[in-house]
Amino acid sequence: MSFEKLIRIPNDRIAVLIGKSGSVKSKIEQICYVTLDIDGSSGEVWIRSNDDVEKIEPFKAMEIVIAISRGFSPENAMTLVKGENTLHVIDLREFTGKSSSNIERIKGRIIGEGGKARRNMENLSGTLISVYGKTVSIIGDPTQLRSAVDAISSISSGSMHGAVYNKLEAANRRGKQERMKLWEDQNVFD
Repeated sequence: MSFEKLIRIPNDRIAVLIGKSGSVKSKIEQICYVTLDIDGSSGEVWIRSNDDVEKIEPFKAMEIVIAISRGFSPENAMTLVKGENTLHVIDLREFTGKSSSNIERIKGRIIGEGGKARRNMENLSGTLISVYGKTVSIIGDPTQLRSAVDAISSISSGSMHGAVYNKLEAANRRGKQERMKLWEDQNVFD
């Protein structure tokens, strides 16, 4: 069974998806065993699997294309092929309705002065975050995603930055304690 999917991306992200001399497009095609047909005028991207590949790679190609379309650099989008990393997109209209001024206000809260709030959330959650258009997108493993989505939802709902950072730090501590407990519970001398 072959895989075929059409995705529309913003016109200002087409050049990023293609890359210099087609480098990004080629890399996605090689890593994910797909063919990308990109229409530069309409923003349509057809993703087709090669040789009836029945693996997860076509779905990863789809995630990478969507990540690039949501503002991630190709390098950051390619982290989706590592481990259990996945992409989560939050539509800010869930918090603001259709008010463009409210969307801009929330984007400003998420980004923070000079990008400080976004960087803090990335560092504390171990994720990558992109704010683009009416969306906030996050790349990370499922545990990291949960923390980052909660943080962005809290900030979008009006929570104070400090309280959100404290919650992320507490989640980090719990995660470290759980990993240490796993090591302690293993009997390495059996």
